[in-house]
Amino acid sequence: MSSFKSKYEDELIANATYIGSPGKGILAADESTGTIGKRFSSIGVDNVEANRRVLRELLFTAPGALECLSGVILFEETLYQKTASGKPFVEVLKEGGVLPGIKVDKGTIELPGTNGETTTQGLDDLGQRCKKYYESGARFAKWRAVLKISQNEPSELSIHENAYGLARYAVICQENGLVPIVEPEILVDGSHDINKCAYVTERVLAACYKALNDHHVLLEGTLLKPNMVTPGSESKKVAPEVIAEHTVRALLRTVPAAVPAIVFLSGGQSEEEATVNLNAMNKLKGKKPWSLTFSYGRALQQSTLKAWAGKEENIPKAQAALLTRCKANSQATLGTYQGDANLDGATESLHVKDYKY
Repeated sequence: MSSFKSKYEDELIANATYIGSPGKGILAADESTGTIGKRFSSIGVDNVEANRRVLRELLFTAPGALECLSGVILFEETLYQKTASGKPFVEVLKEGGVLPGIKVDKGTIELPGTNGETTTQGLDDLGQRCKKYYESGARFAKWRAVLKISQNEPSELSIHENAYGLARYAVICQENGLVPIVEPEILVDGSHDINKCAYVTERVLAACYKALNDHHVLLEGTLLKPNMVTPGSESKKVAPEVIAEHTVRALLRTVPAAVPAIVFLSGGQSEEEATVNLNAMNKLKGKKPWSLTFSYGRALQQSTLKAWAGKEENIPKAQAALLTRCKANSQATLGTYQGDANLDGATESLHVKDYKY
């Protein structure tokens, strides 16, 4: 029995279960100011606070979109922003039945003693920040650890350090009322095949749950945000059914049934690939003790950004594009997506080598 007790235990379990509701998922709108700058430059928009606010208002007020979502991950700036009419974004989300979340890591730095592997920063003042975010309305948090596959990577050191970083983050979040999303992302970069990705994913997840256990994390009040098991970006593609089979098997071998939901990252897949692969997992026969849903950033926003292009008159068109993707992914969590959202640009690869937030 875990010796850790948070006064928020019931709330953590209720919120984690709610976020993982089949039919819903998470919109990751937590791009840092630097990352959103790159997205903006691709559509010719200046990276200033006013434009960031307009984009996020567009996302959070898109008619019908919140019905497909259970959570939205915010960047710190966004947690305190308001709509043009003065309503805090946190209120907009809560009224739409969506829990506000917050990105709490401070990016990656090189891990000494490795060949360019990384560890994630942000533990030092995490308790105080979580307390403040909870008071500001956040109910869950996100922390991204990054691992890579190559001939000798990920190293034991990198797997261990990132697993323990995630576990420390998770227990600090729970002490302050936030459901931690545990995100050990294994980058898709490389020429490895799907079996190598499955092997590494199992090693990484096994280490993460050992660490979470060692830190007495309440698993029922957490979510896992893993990569899908796919071949490397320089390898030949495989069918969605093959990805589904390898991914679910790796998860069954490593993720305790106490975890209420697994919310996949899109990891640079095109919008359509991310939807089709999730759908294939939910159609797969056999036991799946957790719900399988999504926590997508680029795979929910790419066609929306293009449609918007920074112009006010394009907002309805951009919101319609967001609703299309939200609905498609909502259906994919139930295994009922029919492929009818495969519109212009939805198959464009969103892969960025060595992706950083």
